[in-house]
Amino acid sequence: MDILRIATAGSVDDGKSTLIGRLLYETQSITRDKLEALEAASKRKGLDFLDLSLLTDGLIAEREQGITIDVAHIYFSTPTRKYIIADTPGHFEYTRNMVTGASNAKVSLILVDARHGVVEQTFRHFFISSMLRIPKVIVCVNKMDLVGYSEERFQQIKQEFQDIAAKVQFSGQEIEFVPISSLYGVNITKKSDEISWYSGVSLLETLEKFDDQVKTDSSHAARFPVQYVVRPKTEEYHDYRGYAGRVASGTFSVGDEIVVLPTGQRSKISSIEKFDQSLQHAHARESVVISLETDVDVSRGNMLVKAGEEPTQLREISAQVCWLDYQALTPGKTLLLQHGINDTKAKVLALEELIDVQTLEKSENPAQLKLNEIGGIRLKVAKPIFADTYQENPSNGAFILIDEFSHATVGVGFMN
Repeated sequence: MDILRIATAGSVDDGKSTLIGRLLYETQSITRDKLEALEAASKRKGLDFLDLSLLTDGLIAEREQGITIDVAHIYFSTPTRKYIIADTPGHFEYTRNMVTGASNAKVSLILVDARHGVVEQTFRHFFISSMLRIPKVIVCVNKMDLVGYSEERFQQIKQEFQDIAAKVQFSGQEIEFVPISSLYGVNITKKSDEISWYSGVSLLETLEKFDDQVKTDSSHAARFPVQYVVRPKTEEYHDYRGYAGRVASGTFSVGDEIVVLPTGQRSKISSIEKFDQSLQHAHARESVVISLETDVDVSRGNMLVKAGEEPTQLREISAQVCWLDYQALTPGKTLLLQHGINDTKAKVLALEELIDVQTLEKSENPAQLKLNEIGGIRLKVAKPIFADTYQENPSNGAFILIDEFSHATVGVGFMN
């Protein structure tokens, strides 16, 4: 079965943790002992119902405050598909956690409280979902029970969201709207009588019918970062030389002419192997060993690409960055930039703009980027990297910034 990665988003108290708990509960993904512990914890809180949010709010601080702080990864499955949900925080001060939690998602669930409608955090999280090129956004209008399951209120919120989405939605991004009540399980796994006016399907059915296959990285340019050179040096495989790694994007086939970066040497693929299987093709996200017809110089950190699909060699980088550190980013700062499995020193040449994700207003040449802020920067790297723009090829267009002294990850960037 394929795996669908989902990120939740929304403002504080919109019900993200309760929604995830409800999905786990109704898909029977909770073991009996956890269910008993949940019943006991709910009683201790004086509740006459199951507090399903306790299933995902694992940190003591989260339970005490009733908020989500850390990114929790939750797993459940149906007969047709496996799911991994990144439950990300709603507070502004944890925006960095939302960015990292959603970085691998194919679907973004954005919750909106039916009473409050679209708020600042709603727009911030949709902006980040679009910046990360998440192809499917499902807007869950939650707590419909508190507005009497009003169709008029649902349509009003839908229109509000569409008005702001038009400013940042990219071509091909799908947005769907689903009315729900996660507390009472309305329209979570099956249609409910309370919203008979709603012509769509339940949230789980919406997830089940999402076709991830057409959204994969296989349509992008072929990129294969080499992670390990396989040289058994045994009698049986005396002259064997293979290059192990994971196909970042695109498709490689036996007979393809390839270029080795950064050396520019050329060869052809003689074989593709996966465990004990011989393959004709290797697709995005597959881990394989590729062998070449000729003995060219290839080592860890090199990249194999198809001839005619070479990425640009970059010594200066223009990128959007979400800053993750309490110490602000300023021009002239030196950092380590990690792109794929390669890293190099990088110097911040300029901060070009600061983006207000509520209004989309841009302030040019800001003095600094503070924690959780998003802006455009220009970097100079010590050795060239081979990257695509994030828009063209997300798997080869992202990088992280690392503090060279503490080795903490302080920024995540997206090539322009």
